[in-house]
Amino acid sequence: MFWERQIEKVPRKELQRLQLSRVKRTLRQAAKSPFYGKLFKKIKFTVEKLRRLDDLRNLPLTTKEDLRKEFPYGFVALPMEKVVRVHSSSGTTGRATAVFHTAKDLEGWANLVARCMYMAGVRKNDVFQNMTGYGLFTGGLGFQYGGERLGVLTIPAGSGNSKRQIALMKEFGTTVIHIIPSYALHLIKVFEETGTDPKKDTKLRIALIGAEPHSEATRQRIEEMYGISAFNSYGLSEMNGPGVAFECPQKDGMHFWEDDFLVEIVDPQTGQILPDGEEGELVFTTLNREAMPLIRYRSKDLATIFPEPCRCGRTHRRMSRIKGRSDDMFILKGVNIFPLQIDTVLMNIPEVGTNYVTVLEREDFDDRMIVRVEVRPEFFQGDLRQLSNLQRRITESLKSEILITPKVELVEPDSLPKSEGKAVRVIDKREM
Repeated sequence: MFWERQIEKVPRKELQRLQLSRVKRTLRQAAKSPFYGKLFKKIKFTVEKLRRLDDLRNLPLTTKEDLRKEFPYGFVALPMEKVVRVHSSSGTTGRATAVFHTAKDLEGWANLVARCMYMAGVRKNDVFQNMTGYGLFTGGLGFQYGGERLGVLTIPAGSGNSKRQIALMKEFGTTVIHIIPSYALHLIKVFEETGTDPKKDTKLRIALIGAEPHSEATRQRIEEMYGISAFNSYGLSEMNGPGVAFECPQKDGMHFWEDDFLVEIVDPQTGQILPDGEEGELVFTTLNREAMPLIRYRSKDLATIFPEPCRCGRTHRRMSRIKGRSDDMFILKGVNIFPLQIDTVLMNIPEVGTNYVTVLEREDFDDRMIVRVEVRPEFFQGDLRQLSNLQRRITESLKSEILITPKVELVEPDSLPKSEGKAVRVIDKREM
C-alpha cells in the first residue's frame, strides 16, 4: 500500500512524537513565507522555543481574513517555479483566497483521500463515479486523484446532468459514488422519473458524502433510498480539501489523519483552547505541506472532538459531524439557530420530502422565520389543507428544537427551486 497502513493504529505517544517533529519542520518552512516571516519576527518566535506540542498555543491563530489580506502570494513558502497548482475560493462572500501546492503536496493529498476511501471499503475492483464539480473546487480533483491512487476505475462525471449520471451508473456498473447530500436527495426523484430503481437497476453499494453540513437523518434517508452504505467526510480547501477526516465502518465520528494535521478545538468567541469532549471551533496546522503551510488556521467549523478511542482500533482522534459554521449561524429573536438543527427535525418526519428552504424576513422591525417544506408525493392528495396535522406537528417539532415558533408552509412535491450543487437552505431577506 502506498501509505503506511500501520500509521492508522500507531500508539498515541509515538504519533505525538511524530507530530512534534513535523510541526518543527512546518514552522521552519512557514517562516520562508512573507506572512509568517514577518509574524515570527514581530513576536520574536523561533522554532527552538517549541519543545512540546502545547507550546504551539503561544502562536496567534491564522484566519481567513489573513489569507484574503495576503492574496495571492503572501503565504507561499517556496519559489513559484516549484509550485504546480492553485485552488481558489470564489470570493462570493468576500475577497478570494488561494491555496498553492507542489507536486509532493498533491501526491500527499491523493494518498490521504485514497486512505479515506479504503477505510470506507472502496477497493480496486470498484467503479467510482465522481459526481461533484471539478476545477477550482477541491472536491472533484481531490477524489479524482484519490480514486486513481487507490487504483479504482474512476468516472469523472462532474456535477449536474442528472439523467446522464444515472445512465453512466448503469452503463459502467458504478459501485461507489461521491455526491453532495442534497443532490443525492434530489437525484432520487430523477431515478423515479426515468423508471429506474437504484436498488435493483444499479450496482451501487457505497456513497461518499460531504461538502455541506447534513444530519444523521439525511444520511439514513440516502442509505434507505439507494440501498447503500453512506460515509460522511470532512475537508476544507485551506487544508487541501477532502481527506482531512473520514468515517470508518463504525460510523461513530470521523477520524482526523493526525500524521498530516495537528487539530485543536477553541472557543469561537475567545480563541481559548477547549478540552476534547466540548463543542468548539476546529483549528488546524498542516504537518506535511511544502508550498503553503498554515499554522493554527481557524476553520469556523463547529464540532466536538471525541475523547474516547474508536472501536475500530485506529488511534487517530475522531470528530463529530459538523454542527455548522460559526458564520452560518443566524440569530432570530435573540436565539442562536444553526441550519443543521432544522435539517435534523425535518428529515426525521416521514411525510417531509427531500427539499425545503428557510426564509428570514423583517416586517415593522419584527423578525420572522418561514419554513417552506415539500410534502412527499405518497402523502400528497392534491389539497394541502388536508395536511394541517402534519403542519402542526412540524411546527411543534421545530419549536422544541430551536425554541421559537416558525411559520411552516407546506408546498407541493417538486415545487421548490432545485440545485445540483450545494443546496441553499437559508435565505435571509432581513438585510436585502
